[in-house]
Amino acid sequence: MAAILDNFPLWAALIAIGIAQLIKIPLHYIATRTWQWSLMFSTGGMPSSHSSAVTALSTAVGIREGFSSSMFAISAIIGVIVMFDAAGVRRHAGMQAVVLNKLVDEFNHLLEGMKTFKVRPKQEKAQKLKELLGHQPIEVFVGGWLGVMVALITHRLL
Repeated sequence: MAAILDNFPLWAALIAIGIAQLIKIPLHYIATRTWQWSLMFSTGGMPSSHSSAVTALSTAVGIREGFSSSMFAISAIIGVIVMFDAAGVRRHAGMQAVVLNKLVDEFNHLLEGMKTFKVRPKQEKAQKLKELLGHQPIEVFVGGWLGVMVALITHRLL
């Protein structure tokens, strides 16, 4: 258990996630003038907590093990994959969710209109998909920068 408490790369990544998630709440408030506390536990948005985590982890591993170590190489490559995925595949999945949600709304509207046309067994309405899954490239960049800064500051404090 003591080894986990002394694991600088682990703590740097976890702190980076926490800070990135916390930042989302006031940024959302500035943009919409509404508090949305659920952002603390959601995906997507500014900054990318995934990017913050992997860059904090890689930076901390580089500081601890050396930037020429195999451990740094592994964490850096996994970090690049995560960041690419956040700005690519997950972002496009969110865009597809927007289109699918529009189709679901139109289908549900059609079902409501058909109630007067013919009596049929009650069907459940389809649930909307989460649309905020991935990130804009700037959100990934800011998240990555935040992760590096968190690792550097955490290293100085620990």
